[in-house]
Amino acid sequence: MRARQLGITLGLGTPGPFNAITDVPGIRVGHSTLRTVVDGKQVRTGVTVVQPRAGAARLQPCFAGVHVLNGNGDATGLEWIREAGLLSTPLAITNTHSVGVVRDALIAQERDSLKDPAVYWCMPVVMETYDGLLNDIWGQHVGPAQVQQAVAAAESGPVAEGAVGGGTGMICHEFKGGIGTASRQLPAAEGGWTVGALVQANHGKRQELRVDGYPVGRVLVDVPSPFAEHGTPGMGSIVVIIATDAPLLPHQCQRLAQRASIGIARTGGGTEDSSGDIFLAFATGNHNLPPADYGRKDVPFSTPLAMVNNDLISGLFSAAAEAVEEAIVNAMLAGENMQADNGAQVVGLQGEVLLEALGKVGWGR
Repeated sequence: MRARQLGITLGLGTPGPFNAITDVPGIRVGHSTLRTVVDGKQVRTGVTVVQPRAGAARLQPCFAGVHVLNGNGDATGLEWIREAGLLSTPLAITNTHSVGVVRDALIAQERDSLKDPAVYWCMPVVMETYDGLLNDIWGQHVGPAQVQQAVAAAESGPVAEGAVGGGTGMICHEFKGGIGTASRQLPAAEGGWTVGALVQANHGKRQELRVDGYPVGRVLVDVPSPFAEHGTPGMGSIVVIIATDAPLLPHQCQRLAQRASIGIARTGGGTEDSSGDIFLAFATGNHNLPPADYGRKDVPFSTPLAMVNNDLISGLFSAAAEAVEEAIVNAMLAGENMQADNGAQVVGLQGEVLLEALGKVGWGR
């Protein structure tokens, strides 16, 4: 069940056909999910891959930008994006202890698929959140096979949400969390572009949870918390990927990434010291950027570009904030009940439970 299936329409914008990041043309998403038991310990983790330009970003890079709301997290490849403003690799999301192996596997994938001597480096973006309550994170069970599976599974269309891929073992506002996505299509008068967001939601306190502006968390405090005896409410992180087909320059992508903070705040997150809140936005609207392959002799000295005028960019900002907000709610609604090895119960947020809570705090459809 997703928010809109319950009649919960967050914001004023219009979603795309899939209400997913894949509504942006050329964006593909794939998951690889690990659910097994190793040496008596639950393994619930995985990898989620997002491919710009149908997997051809190396040949046609995208402008990109990064924003960090709170840095208690890790990600690879971001410094070069900050420096050059270019994204030329797939993006991956996994658990905290698997960032390195996922990065290495993506490099191997690029090497084996290109076989081009002019390409002599690769710096993939891999983001993470912590799943150590529900997953044997110290076992480092994610390997190259899971990365290969996620890449092979990447496709357009509807995106699986909740306990899939990198989101398998995640917790959000003390409910089951994970992967969530949503999109907004701007009207023609505002450019007609699409903005899509994908989140891995593993953050937030129950009592702070808000949906459509209503403080539902205050009437859901009696739902058992997985942190009643172990851990701290709000521990965890959220990472966000925002895509758009608008022609944005790198500094504008950074500004778009910043608006993820607003979507997170609207749902009651973004204030925890222990949360790694890292956001990346990329734009596919410029189609003629040369390949990021040093050593070539055929790269022009200059490239004509398009850009959205700053005076008219607010519609994209609003769309990004709404898409992130709805993606977080979708991630929770897709959750399922799970039990940790230590006995802690992680409850999925059921649609009827959310509607009942909204009714108690004055929400009306």
